[in-house]
Amino acid sequence: MSNRKRTAAAAILSAALAGSAVLTAASAAYAEVVDVNYGCQTKIGPKSAVSPVDVKAVKSGDGYTVTMSFEKGVSDSPIELPKGVMKPRAELVLGGADNGTVKVTGVPNAEKIPPNTPIKIGELTGTYKPRKSGKVTFTAGVLTVHALGMDAATCTPKNNPKPSLELDVTASGGGGGGGDDSGGGELPKTGPLDSAMALGTLGGTVLLTGAAGVLWLTRRTAR
Repeated sequence: MSNRKRTAAAAILSAALAGSAVLTAASAAYAEVVDVNYGCQTKIGPKSAVSPVDVKAVKSGDGYTVTMSFEKGVSDSPIELPKGVMKPRAELVLGGADNGTVKVTGVPNAEKIPPNTPIKIGELTGTYKPRKSGKVTFTAGVLTVHALGMDAATCTPKNNPKPSLELDVTASGGGGGGGDDSGGGELPKTGPLDSAMALGTLGGTVLLTGAAGVLWLTRRTAR
């Protein structure tokens, strides 16, 4: 085979391998912008709006940094909101191989929000650590808009939206924490401080028992 043919064959093989790698990477994650119909309970009555929601995840250590973004506002304020007084938070509902929720939060509004205009939510971020291996889905959950020191609007998806993101994940060796609400509660701590407290309690009990015994013997001798 001539050098030219060898070079062409190598190029074709490289392209095929690169294409295979792209397909493999694509199959590990699936994302889609999903229209979410939010029904909001606000301080001025019920509101509703449809916003396209996008969810992305980037590997970070033994977990993922998850970003949830809104293309449209889902509620508006009847009064002007000064800079820095509004901060959104939301939940992403896990499905598939894992369960529970992942909490994501946004940053305070960088500019004032005029009255009777949609409140721009922007991007909300959080951390997800897989507890189980397999395909895990992320679906838009409850959105809360905190403004002027109170929860001004609580918005719940009404159209049973489909997942915005599916990830093929591998759980960390120790099991780790998954969604914020999927844990079974914290186990009792058994560190050195707790052991010392336990020994101190035991020592106090023995001391009190000994004192009671001495007092009983003293009273018997006095009789």
